[in-house]
Amino acid sequence: MTSRLRLFWRDALALLFAVGDRRTPGRARLAALLALAYALSPVDLLPDAIPLMGWGDDLLVVPTILALAARGLPAPVLADARARSLGLQRRLPWMLPVLGVSVLVGMGLLGWALLRGLSG
Repeated sequence: MTSRLRLFWRDALALLFAVGDRRTPGRARLAALLALAYALSPVDLLPDAIPLMGWGDDLLVVPTILALAARGLPAPVLADARARSLGLQRRLPWMLPVLGVSVLVGMGLLGWALLRGLSG
């Protein structure tokens, strides 16, 4: 299970890198952007407010569109994007704590600014 998740994460990151590559065909880029738009859109086949089923369509539709986008990538683009994805994944364990602390500090500063603004 974890190996499948790791492969999905690698390929999702690789596709993200491939979208920015100028060698990527327009239809593959469009499919990847459509998958992202569908994932972020409040309009779904099944509303996200329905427990479990609401996210179920996202878990089926988005990976399917991403797989179709990946099939349209030239082999060199996909290989380069996967290499970049693996490089990021190697650095990610070190980046996550830094990102977490940064978010916490930012939220603390925002809370402090809001309290100061409301009191004065």
